[in-house]
Amino acid sequence: MDCIFCKIIAGEIPSAKVYEDDKILAFKDINPMAPVHVLVIPKEHIPSCDGINSENSSYVAHIFENIPAIAKAAGCTNGYRVITNCGEDAKQSVKHLHFHILGGKSLPENMG
Repeated sequence: MDCIFCKIIAGEIPSAKVYEDDKILAFKDINPMAPVHVLVIPKEHIPSCDGINSENSSYVAHIFENIPAIAKAAGCTNGYRVITNCGEDAKQSVKHLHFHILGGKSLPENMG
């Protein structure tokens, strides 16, 4: 598989990890759009929101159970935004489900 996020999970490509457990990995985005810009990915390859099903939805639940602590540890003390893109029209650049945590400042309404 030629998925950059799967390679990051496997340790083949370095990342600035901020959180990791047996189901998910969170790391700093290499092109941040805010002072805090963390990507949270499942360790199971799920191509996008369209690939979520009853067999893998526990990964998504686990991500959202951990997002508040990840955001707080990253410095989001006054709120944050969680974004995911699904498909070409949404400009999904990596075909591995991922959630952006954006914060660290007051974000513009039209961002994301």
